[in-house]
Amino acid sequence: MASEVLSITGRGIPLVGNDIDTDRIIPARFLKCVTFDGLGQHVFADDRAQAAGQHPFDLPQYQGAEILLVNANFGCGSSREHAPQALAKWGIRALIGESFAEIFFGNCLTLGIPCVTAPASVIQTLQEAVARNPELLLTLDLLNKQVRWEDNAAAVEIPQGAWQMLVQGTWDATAQLLAARNRIQEVAASLPYLRWQRGAR
Repeated sequence: MASEVLSITGRGIPLVGNDIDTDRIIPARFLKCVTFDGLGQHVFADDRAQAAGQHPFDLPQYQGAEILLVNANFGCGSSREHAPQALAKWGIRALIGESFAEIFFGNCLTLGIPCVTAPASVIQTLQEAVARNPELLLTLDLLNKQVRWEDNAAAVEIPQGAWQMLVQGTWDATAQLLAARNRIQEVAASLPYLRWQRGAR
């Protein structure tokens, strides 16, 4: 299935700090949008304003990064699905962290964005490595549950159910429906009530 998420390679962006909540990821005033388009430019809007251009999402060396490196309890707070949408619109395709809030994790999964965990020591090593060399390529090998960089590798974890949905592509409900289109049409054609005429008894 085209929706399978097996491996993601890209540059990383380190975001240091525990308990970064969804209100910080995308402030409430940006939730009025009709679609999620454009949310990427507002991700971490308040944190970026306070950092006066020094927030990782503003630093030129991290533009175009695709793998977000975070610490503990990332995505806590409100359940807004706008948070992973904003990250995705900015360009994030995967997150590696110490731990994730459950609802945030689930909202990422519905977008096909893996959130994998690793020990704090591994996260710190990755964050420091990327800070030293922003051009460093990271590979999240979801199939084998590991992250690789340079000559290094470390194991990552993800709940089995979520892992299966990503590597099998079943996280994408729309793709599943399209793949089963012929069977759905066959079943629909066999249902007598779909052939009823208006006004028929």
